[in-house]
Amino acid sequence: MSKSLAQLLFNPATIALIGASGDPKKYTSRPQRFLRQYGYAGKILPVNPGRDEVLGEKAYPSILDVPGEIDHAFIMVPTDAVEAALVQCVEKKVAVATIYSDGFAETGAAGRVKQDKLVAIAKKGGVRLIGPNCIGLFSSAPSCALSVNAVLEKLHVTPGPLAIVSQSGSMMGGLLSRGLGRGVGFSKLISVGNECDLGVGEIAESLVDDPHTEAILLFMETIRGAEHLARAARAAYATGKPMIVYKLGRSSVGQDLAASHTGALAGDDAVADAFFCAHGILRVDTLENLFELPPLLRGLRPVKRHRVAVMTTTGGGAAAVVDRLGSFGVDVVGPTQAVIDGLAQKNIQIAATRLTDLTLAGTKKEIYSGVLNALLESDHCDMVLAVSGSSSQFQPEVSVQPLIEADRHGKPLAVFLAPHAEASLKLLAENKVAGFRTPEACADAIRAWRNWLPPAAIPAADSARLGAAAALLKTMPGKTVNEYDACKVFGALGIAPAQSEVITDPAQKTTVGFPVVAKILSPDILHKTDAGGVALNIGDAAQLAATAKQILERIGKSHPKARLNGILVQRMEKGLAEVILGFRRDPQVGPAVVLGVGGILAEIYKDVSIRLAPVDLDTARGMVEEVRGLAMIRGYRGLPRGDCEALAQAVAAMSQLACLPERTVAEAEINPLIVKSEGQGVVAVDGLIVFDDNSKT
Repeated sequence: MSKSLAQLLFNPATIALIGASGDPKKYTSRPQRFLRQYGYAGKILPVNPGRDEVLGEKAYPSILDVPGEIDHAFIMVPTDAVEAALVQCVEKKVAVATIYSDGFAETGAAGRVKQDKLVAIAKKGGVRLIGPNCIGLFSSAPSCALSVNAVLEKLHVTPGPLAIVSQSGSMMGGLLSRGLGRGVGFSKLISVGNECDLGVGEIAESLVDDPHTEAILLFMETIRGAEHLARAARAAYATGKPMIVYKLGRSSVGQDLAASHTGALAGDDAVADAFFCAHGILRVDTLENLFELPPLLRGLRPVKRHRVAVMTTTGGGAAAVVDRLGSFGVDVVGPTQAVIDGLAQKNIQIAATRLTDLTLAGTKKEIYSGVLNALLESDHCDMVLAVSGSSSQFQPEVSVQPLIEADRHGKPLAVFLAPHAEASLKLLAENKVAGFRTPEACADAIRAWRNWLPPAAIPAADSARLGAAAALLKTMPGKTVNEYDACKVFGALGIAPAQSEVITDPAQKTTVGFPVVAKILSPDILHKTDAGGVALNIGDAAQLAATAKQILERIGKSHPKARLNGILVQRMEKGLAEVILGFRRDPQVGPAVVLGVGGILAEIYKDVSIRLAPVDLDTARGMVEEVRGLAMIRGYRGLPRGDCEALAQAVAAMSQLACLPERTVAEAEINPLIVKSEGQGVVAVDGLIVFDDNSKT
C-alpha cells in the first residue's frame, strides 16, 4: 500500500459504498448521510446496480465501473453477495474493505467457512479487511464518519483526544454516549467485527502517530493477534500515549481440560492480565475509567512507589474510596511531621492520621488549598486523592478551584466528588483534572495506576541450557513426559532435581538413601496422589518392596490402561516451603510462567504470580515477593529465611522453555519445588511436561 493504514482507514481520499441505499429508513443509507453530515472532504462513490444516483450522488452499477483509484470500500450487500463484491474489490485494487454484512464466523462453522474464503481472496489480492459484521468507524479530524451506527445521527461527536478500538460493535454507541456524557471528546472510533484480518492490534498501532490522539482505549472480549497488540502497546508507551483496556472475561472458567495444576491456575484471564502488564497496558474494571482515567495519567510515566495521600471534607465520602483502596492493597499514607509543622505555621491544624479530614478545620479555600499544596509538594507521597463533599456542589470556589490552580509537581491528582456535582466535574474536565463520579471508579483508577509498569524487557535465550534441555526432549516420545524424565529436563535448565532412581520390580534394590518416597511412574497418570500412587517416609528396603507392590496393585485396578514405567524411588526432601513452579503456553498470548504456593493446596488458594515468559532475574524476584503465601520464607516476623534468590533463579530458568527451538512445550510443572534455608537452594521433587499436539517428535 502506498498510503499508510491510518490514512486508508481514517482519511481515505475515495470511499466506495457497495450496496448504498437512497432510502433514509435503511441502515445502508447511513454511511453516505453521515459522511456528508460530518463534513467528509473526499469522494463518495455509491455502488448500486439498480440506481443511477443515490442521495444526490452519481451511482455506479459495480465498483469496476467507478473511475479512478479507491482507497476504501464499505460493503453492505447480503451475505451471499459479499464474496462477489470482494472479488471486484480485488480486481479494482481497492486497498481496504470494511464488511458490514453479517452471517459469517459469528454464526458458527458454516459461516466460518465463508469467512475463511473471504480472507483467502483478500490475501491473494492484496486487500486488507475489517470485519465482517463490522459497524464501521469514525474520525473527527480529519472527518470521516464511515459507519451505520445510529448514534452518529442522534448525538454530536465532540472532537477530542481519546480513540476507541472496540471488539463489540453494539457497545460503540454506549461507549460514545458515556464519554460524551462525561464531557470528553474523541479523535477516532472503530469497531473491528470478526477481526478476520485487521484486528485491534494493527488498528491501535495505526493510531500511535495520530496527532489528534492522546490515549488509546480498548474494549475487548478476547485477545486476537497478540503480537500486533504487544507491538502497538509498546509503541504507544514510547510516544507517551496510555493504552487502557476494559476486557470482559474476569469470571471465565475455561480451564477444565488443563493437564496440570498450572493450566488451571493460569486461566485465560490471569494470563491476559500478565500480557497487559508486560506491555505497559493499563486494565480497568469499571467502564467509566475508559474516560475518567486518561486525565489522571496525562504526562506521566509509571513510578516505583505508590504512596497515596488522602485529604477530604467528608469523612464518609473519603472512606468509601479508601476502604476499596485497602482491599486492593494500595498504600495510603498520612502526612509527615514536617507537613504537619509546615501547615501549623500557616495556622492550619491537621492530625497525623492516614486520612486528612478537614471537616473540623472548616471549609475554607485557604485551608483546602494549603493542605492540598503541602501534600503535592511533599516527597512522602506519590499521588494525592482529594475528596470533596457538599462544597463541590454548592461552593466550587472552595474545594474545586484549588484543584485547578494547584501545581501538581509531576504527581497524579485524583478527585472524587461525593455529591452529584456535574458543573464541578465539567470544570475539572475542562482543566484536565481527573474527576471521578463514583468511589468504585476512583479506587479502580488508582489501582490501575499502582499496577502500571513500563513494558517488560525480553531476556535473551540461555542457549547452553536450552541446548541441553532440547537434546533430552528429542529422546522423549509421546505427548506427555513422565516425572523422572521431566526432572532431567528441569535439571538441564538449572533446577536441581531430588536424587531419584527407577525400579521395575518391587524387590529391586535402590541406591537412594533412606528415607524415601515411592511414586508410580507413568506418563498417563498426571496426579499421582489422587490415584493412590504415592507413599511417603519409607524407612528401609523391606518396607519399600511391600509398598511398591501395593502401589502397582492399586494402579493396576484403578488405571488398567495406563502405561507404567515402574516405581520412582526418590530421596525424602525437606525445606521451609513448597511451591508450584509452572509454565503454560496460552493459545491467545503465548508462553507464561507461574509461581505459587505449592503442594495439593495450589488450586485451592490460587495465590500465584504470573508473567509472560521468558522473564529476567529481576522480574522473577518480583514474582517471589508477590506471592502472599511466601511471606514465611521472606523473613516474616523473624521466621527463618528461605533461599528466595535460588527460587527466583528457578523461575527464570523454567521460563526459558518459551525459547525452545524444537518440540513446543504446552505445559510444564514442578509441584512441589522444595525451598530450603537461605543459601541451600531449591530442589524439584515432582515434575510434568506436556508437548503441544502439533509439536515435532
